[in-house]
Parts: sequence; structure tokens; C-alpha cells
Amino acid sequence: MRDPLLSVDDLHTQFDTEEGTVKAVDGVSFDVREGETVCLVGESGSGKTVACESITRLVPQPPGRITGGEVRFDGEDLTELSGKALREYRGGRIGHVFQNPQEALDPVYTVGDQLNEAIRLHRDVPKSAARERAVELLDRVGIGDVSERIDDYPHQFSGGMKQRVVIAMALACDPDLLIADEPTTALDVTIQAQVLRLLDDLQNEHGMAMLFVTHDLGVVAEIADRVVVMYAGKVMETGSVYEIFEDPSHPYTRALLECLPGRGRALDTIGGSLPEPTDPPDGCRFHPRCPHAVPECETGSQPAFRDVGGSHDVSCLLHDDRHDLPRAMEADDD
Repeated sequence: MRDPLLSVDDLHTQFDTEEGTVKAVDGVSFDVREGETVCLVGESGSGKTVACESITRLVPQPPGRITGGEVRFDGEDLTELSGKALREYRGGRIGHVFQNPQEALDPVYTVGDQLNEAIRLHRDVPKSAARERAVELLDRVGIGDVSERIDDYPHQFSGGMKQRVVIAMALACDPDLLIADEPTTALDVTIQAQVLRLLDDLQNEHGMAMLFVTHDLGVVAEIADRVVVMYAGKVMETGSVYEIFEDPSHPYTRALLECLPGRGRALDTIGGSLPEPTDPPDGCRFHPRCPHAVPECETGSQPAFRDVGGSHDVSCLLHDDRHDLPRAMEADDD
């Protein structure tokens, strides 16, 4: 098997605040292979966005800083690159689609000007060729009347159309990896479905990999090849989309899935809340909210990953011979 296109290894990113140090990403590791879709899932505040922004060092410094770990893209450690060298990857080989398209677009420039800038930043082409490429991209993402709309300003587009423009900008240089940070959160369900279909079509056309951030497990079931479950800056569980949905092995993953309608029981919520970001608990980060926690869960550091079959790993010490967590979780279904 070929090496991963993207390999994040023991990544640490923190923010210095007046209340203390926030370890937003605290030892996160995952891989993305060529052509596959990996979904980062978890509640808001789990560290998903910061993990993605850390890949190409988009975290504002200060107050943020990457304090450890490696981010290897096609064999190159991006954390060691100079700003100039990193720009060849950021927006070139790695495209970003941000959560809020309104903030990603400059209101004082037309969408055509912004697309032209994105193209010419990475390609040595004249303005006329950049405009032709911009028209092609806007047409491909479903913007009608492109010859007229290319000279419109962002405020003249709906939320769904602005998101399509942001996707076009991210694809301007045919990236090998697309990082999409909750790109459908603010859209109604009809537009959300259209955007997901668009991303799937574009991925198939270009063979690019995609790192997709979401808290919507319905979206995960539709698009993911593999899933990384995050909680309070830590990875709780990883596996194929089938393994995660058919055999959730961490109590947190189980709790997330139980919040989905149509899982054969009444709609649930997860009791409690995320820990204080400046004062996370010892042991497993999830133990204060976990119905299966035992005293050992409350001490030490986050449990080491255990192989529970296939490509499925879980950070939960209850998955060993001393405990009966799998049977306890099965009893929850009865």
C-alpha cells in the first residue's frame, strides 16, 4: 500500500488566553490517502477545525501555536516549511473550503477578481487566461449566467451560491487534497444535498482526496470512506465508515450515533458538556460523561489505542480482558 497523501502525527496546537492555555488539538493523529474521503466528526469544540487549520498553519499566531507533531503531505513536513515554501501547498496542492463563505469572500472585490487572484497566485498565466479559468470554474460549480455573474460582488449571491464560489476558489489549481470545514452547515437541506453531490462529482473527476469536517453523522454516512471521531482535542476512535456505524466501540461514538433519528430508539442527547478547555480532566477526556466509566478511566492520560478489528482502533481502556464494555453497550440496546 502506498504511503498516505497526508499524515498527521501527534499534532499539538494550543492557544494562550487570559483564562489559561487551551490545548485545542492535543496529540491528534490520522491519515488521508489519495482519492479517499476522511471525515472528522465530533461536537462543536472538539478541535476539528483547529486540526484542519493546523495542517497548512492557518491558525492565527498569536494567540495560537503548533507546539508539537508532524504534518506530512506527500512526504514533506509542512510544519518545518518557511512561509514562502508553504504557500506553494496552501491553495495550490491543498484547497480549503471554509465554514462561513461570507467571511471567506472579500466584500469589496468581485468574485471574478477573487478567483483570478487565486489562480494567478499559483499559476503564471495572463489575466485573460485566468478569467477563462474562473468562468470555467464558476460554470462547473453550477453558477448560472457566468459571463454576467463573474463581475458581481459577494453580497449579490445567496448563501448557497457563495458556498459554490468558495468551492470554485478552492479548486482553482486542481488540488490533490480538499479540506472542507463544515461547508454545508449554514445551508438548507436542499442546497446541502446539492453541494454534497457537487463535491462528490468534483472528487470523482479530479481524483482528489478530501478531509471533511462535520458534526452531522448523516453527512458522514453519505460521503465518508473513513471516520475520525474527536472529543476535547483528542481522537477517540477511528475506522471505516462501516465499522464506525455498525460497531461503534467508544462510548462517545455510541452516544453520537444514538442522537441520530432512525437508530431504532427515541432521540437522545449526550448528558453533560465538554470539559473546560483550559482544564481538561485526567484520564479519558470523556469519562465525566461516560455511563461506563470505571475508576481507572479517571487517572493518567488518554488511553492508548486498541485494535478492535480490521482498520478499527479505539482509545478506551475498557476494551481489554478485564472489563465487559462491549456486552454493557449491547445491553444498552435491549
